[in-house]
Amino acid sequence: MGSAWLGLLIAAAAFGAESRPKVRAVTAFIHIDAAHYEAQYADTMKFLTAAAEAYKAAGFEVQSVRIATQPFPEYTKGMKPDEAVALLQKIDALAAKLGFRASIGTAMLHDDDDAAPLDLLARVLPTTALNTSLVIADETGIHWRAIRESAKLIHRLGAESPHGRGNLNFAAIAMVKPYGPFYPGAWHTGAGKTFAVGLESANVVADVFAANHDPREAEKALSAALGKYAKEADAVAARVAAKSGWSYAGFDPTPAPMGDVSIGQAVENLIGGPFGSSGTMTAAAIITRAVKSVPVKQTGFSGLMVPVLHDKVLARRWAEGTYNIDSLLAYSSVCAAGLDTVPLRGDTSEDQIAKILGDVASLAFKWQKPLAARLLPVPGGKPGDRTDFGDPPLTNTVIR
Repeated sequence: MGSAWLGLLIAAAAFGAESRPKVRAVTAFIHIDAAHYEAQYADTMKFLTAAAEAYKAAGFEVQSVRIATQPFPEYTKGMKPDEAVALLQKIDALAAKLGFRASIGTAMLHDDDDAAPLDLLARVLPTTALNTSLVIADETGIHWRAIRESAKLIHRLGAESPHGRGNLNFAAIAMVKPYGPFYPGAWHTGAGKTFAVGLESANVVADVFAANHDPREAEKALSAALGKYAKEADAVAARVAAKSGWSYAGFDPTPAPMGDVSIGQAVENLIGGPFGSSGTMTAAAIITRAVKSVPVKQTGFSGLMVPVLHDKVLARRWAEGTYNIDSLLAYSSVCAAGLDTVPLRGDTSEDQIAKILGDVASLAFKWQKPLAARLLPVPGGKPGDRTDFGDPPLTNTVIR
């Protein structure tokens, strides 16, 4: 028996019930209007409830159902600021009542779009659970004006929201295509009644890398493992689409982590050292190639997530200084990591934030790959201080 097959068999032996990934998100994309949004959300929840039940019947635990609208400036256009804020707050309250996570789409799609909607975000993000984004690069180039506007908003939210938490649900996105299931970068401009699915499968990567340390064998085994669950999830989505009449945008095979389900631990299983040490970029490339090889209709990032504060091992290594922003940008050259939930000093200036976003946009545009930035200035935070973002799923760490 060849070593490749032996690696696959070892990996397969590890796929017990404890390794089965969860469905992180079933995300519905809809088009709403201010007059009928309650009925539109209620109708969408009927679909999502049926979809979640289909996944549960197939043996998947479903963590969340999500609803993302077209860009919110479309349905707040013509309203006075107070009226628009009130509408967005009502959407947030409805999400809590009906049990879904809400995205109000992107604030600016093009670099010459009106920046006034960002003032609405500055008012609603500190006190709601709404998700949103702003495009800082697309096929036409880098959006330098949008970068400045994003930096202004991030700086303001860091200063004006409790513990800086207002930035947790905002992302500056570069080369990110529509219909990705993961927040806060999910967006679309279509007619609606479309959905996408993503798994929390960092545990699958961790199991495979614990059993396979040769890069070639690890990549083969990981491709097989991710493909197994992706095909199961994709098949459920196809049945849901056929029965409901909703369009299926695709599956994002990105192995999302959360807390103890750690992509940092997965990388360490392969390289035999702390995340950020030699071999980390190789691991990032292996994961991304394995993800890209998954034989399903793909959407979203389809790469690697490295969310500093959503992963206990990543948060610990950040505190220890084994990696930093420059490291994450370097890894992003071979994956779709970007800068996710990265804590910044409280005195980080608007200009410094804009430069960081410019680096993300430049890298994304150069290599035509999706990257996102979720930056978290900590009010009053100094190097060496611990962050205080509140309850899980975040893991607090040290400001570098």
